[in-house]
Amino acid sequence: MQRKPRILLLEDSSLDAELIREHLSQMQPQPEIQRAENRADYLKALDEGAFDLILSDFSLPDFDGMAALELASQRVPNIPFIFVSGVLGEEVAIESFRHGATDYVLKQRLIRLPTAVERALAEAREKAERRRVQHQKELLVRELSHRVKNTMAMVMSLVRRTAKNSATVESYSDDLLGRLRAMADAHALLFETNWGQAELSEVIRRTLLPYVQGRSDKFRVEEGPSVQLDPKAALALSMVINELTTNAVKYGALSHEPGYIKVGWQRDLLESGDVVTLHWQEMDGPAVQPPDKEGFGTTLIQRSIRYELQGEARLDYAQSGVVCIISFPLPTPSA
Repeated sequence: MQRKPRILLLEDSSLDAELIREHLSQMQPQPEIQRAENRADYLKALDEGAFDLILSDFSLPDFDGMAALELASQRVPNIPFIFVSGVLGEEVAIESFRHGATDYVLKQRLIRLPTAVERALAEAREKAERRRVQHQKELLVRELSHRVKNTMAMVMSLVRRTAKNSATVESYSDDLLGRLRAMADAHALLFETNWGQAELSEVIRRTLLPYVQGRSDKFRVEEGPSVQLDPKAALALSMVINELTTNAVKYGALSHEPGYIKVGWQRDLLESGDVVTLHWQEMDGPAVQPPDKEGFGTTLIQRSIRYELQGEARLDYAQSGVVCIISFPLPTPSA
């Protein structure tokens, strides 16, 4: 149901105030009317601001209607203002419109007051909706600009770091394209969710999809509990999983025919909140040896989990296959 309009009535005459109330009682829903008889009452009501429209007499004992209009324009500029006066000449009416009045109604013709009020309220609602939409647009543009800048910064970092750690042009191209594809896939998933939360299982599926083609037996994903990730966490995990998979294709279990990957996760409730632990394990691949030095892929994994998820990634280069255990807290839902 539409709520009752709240009207501030500035009127020193009790008789005129009663006539105005009587005519406005024809409206549906009937408005709630707060009367101010003088400047002090009017100023107090303006400070409270809990109304949708102002009705004002033009001639008042301690100040005039133009002064009341000026005060309203300063303090509540988006509230419609209608003069209800016994005498309002054409010149004065034009001047009042120039100063922001919405309409005027002569007290001799109060029969048109409900229509004037309803029209003014409708126009105010339309203007409020336009302001809301414009404000939302501005927020979206700022958010988009922020995300584009962050994405471009990440792309530039990937380009530089991948080039620095690549021995050949071919390996540089393959590694960079794989990382950019993981970013694109994560962004596509987030776009589908209107840049909201993404399911962990879907993030894993999307990231592994380019590697699964015709090799589904090489990936054994053990479905865990539902875990909703915010955009930052979803993007970080996508990059990490892509890095682990790329390494497995080049050097690990996916470079050897019997080899395969096991992925699973669990969600534990601790005193500090929910914590997700993701297990990545390479099975039946060639013997593994720890690298002589930490490459960009390892750095990307460690930093993504530490800085983007406030978690920890532990890499174990066991001879039987690389094991990566990732643990991170889930943000506490807002109350």
